[in-house]
Amino acid sequence: MKKRAFFFFFFSLFLPLIFSTILPISLSQQLPAAGDWRLLQKSIGISAMHMQLIYTNEVVMFDRTDFGPSNLSFPDGRCRLDPNDTALKIDCTAHSLIYDVPSNTVRPLTIQTDTWCSSGSVLPNGTLVQTGGYNDGDRVVRTLAPCVGGPLFQDCDWIEKPNYLSVRRWYATNQILHDGRVIIVGGRRQFSYEFFPRSASEPANYWLGFLKETWDVDENNLYPFLHLLPDGSLFIFANDRAIRFDYVNDRVVREYPPIPGRDPRNYPSSGSSVLLPLHLDGGDGVDGLIAEVMVCGGAPRGAFGRAKNRTFLLALSSCGRLMVTDLEVQWKMEEMPMARVMGDMLLVPTGDVVIINGAANGTSGWELARNPITRPVLYHPSDPMGHRFQILSPSPIARVYHSSSVMLPDGRILVGGSNPHVHYNFTGVDYPTELSIEAFSPPYLAMQYARFRPQITFTVPHQFISYGQPIAINFLLTSYMPQSGLSVTMLAPSFTTHSIAMNQRLLMLKVTRVAQASALMYQVNAIGPPTATIAPPGYYMLFVVHAGVPSPGIWVRMQ
Repeated sequence: MKKRAFFFFFFSLFLPLIFSTILPISLSQQLPAAGDWRLLQKSIGISAMHMQLIYTNEVVMFDRTDFGPSNLSFPDGRCRLDPNDTALKIDCTAHSLIYDVPSNTVRPLTIQTDTWCSSGSVLPNGTLVQTGGYNDGDRVVRTLAPCVGGPLFQDCDWIEKPNYLSVRRWYATNQILHDGRVIIVGGRRQFSYEFFPRSASEPANYWLGFLKETWDVDENNLYPFLHLLPDGSLFIFANDRAIRFDYVNDRVVREYPPIPGRDPRNYPSSGSSVLLPLHLDGGDGVDGLIAEVMVCGGAPRGAFGRAKNRTFLLALSSCGRLMVTDLEVQWKMEEMPMARVMGDMLLVPTGDVVIINGAANGTSGWELARNPITRPVLYHPSDPMGHRFQILSPSPIARVYHSSSVMLPDGRILVGGSNPHVHYNFTGVDYPTELSIEAFSPPYLAMQYARFRPQITFTVPHQFISYGQPIAINFLLTSYMPQSGLSVTMLAPSFTTHSIAMNQRLLMLKVTRVAQASALMYQVNAIGPPTATIAPPGYYMLFVVHAGVPSPGIWVRMQ
């Protein structure tokens, strides 16, 4: 018995070390599985053109109101009355809904005015602010407060503020700021920006000449890419150019080199962009924080006009990375495994990037793309160039124009939408309107790695995080590999539409200590983000990442 006990003690002591030397440092980059697709609902009744995850583990989705009835009726014979609607003055179907992730169920929401090609952000209190659109909705601000304690069975719905916006905002971009306000930039033939909320003492509208300069015959500067940089300035990319913009003093502080090749990357050429993870775990402090932007895909110059004449040019396969905080900057270019237009770029909890949805030929617009790309790719930013892209499993469903996707707290990616038609067309077309939603599980969710996946059991009281303050997180872990690394990340959820994921950002927190509390219980100590320019106030998903495998996320609120 003593020999058996000694053997068990020896085995349990050294087993983690054995595994850590045999298995790779980051499992997520070597997983044999290439991801998994699951159909969640064959039809939710609308085509999910816009998506926003909120902290109640629900996803708000909406389409547009000006095309006729959807396939989701309001309960109890309720109807929407809109004398300004160009399709139906009386419409008894919904064009917005709230999807509850845990129960896989939906509840219709009421949008009165047209939300076609609009934009959005989430305020620090969790309220979704949605701006602009088309027709009678182009100057409207809409708000939706989360329904706490029973979202599918309470009367929470959109509140609309007509004529709040100073000008028409159609194809504009939103970004949450360090002070909790939202900046709204651009829109079709709107070379300006404004704020929500705005004070009575400030102008309603600010001219931004950069947007006028980047406008061309195919426009190609709609839905400009916006990223809030660590010093509080904005990175703005439109067409093939980028600037650093001080919105506090209303001035351009830096012009960056044009992206090589000079091909447009914004709508309707529709590439995508992310601010790569901000590493707060380095030793240089806030002043030495590196910010790097990545832009991928799109369509060549002139592709929109050619597509209208039924010639569908091959999309762009190039990606550019720009270290925007360097004194001397230049784009570093690399090639994706396949050309892609209308792809969504989403940050995942590990610090990697998923590029999902889109097509190989053509551009955004009605019937203007061909050859859907159904395989996502996973991009590993810290790997050597030439070894960063991993091709993943294909979806059985084509997701082209007006598709969208968002990251979920459990590590999956929710995918929906795709309607390249003026109306809902289900037959007689190459790419039918999609009312379905599905979930993609990246390789890090493969079952064989479940034992390496942490389970968070406790964090700071009430899930509030203060700037620069310590955080203690308890988590369960079946197989801990000390040499494989452990990190804490915070992910701000995106408002995704038209290949642009607004407001998303991923923070790699500084870890100060990892300790074992009991047989399977561990505690990690980290430091909260130092400033609101690095982490704007509001709700984030917090993850513990072990060996490249993220825990299910928990919601925390920066304040």
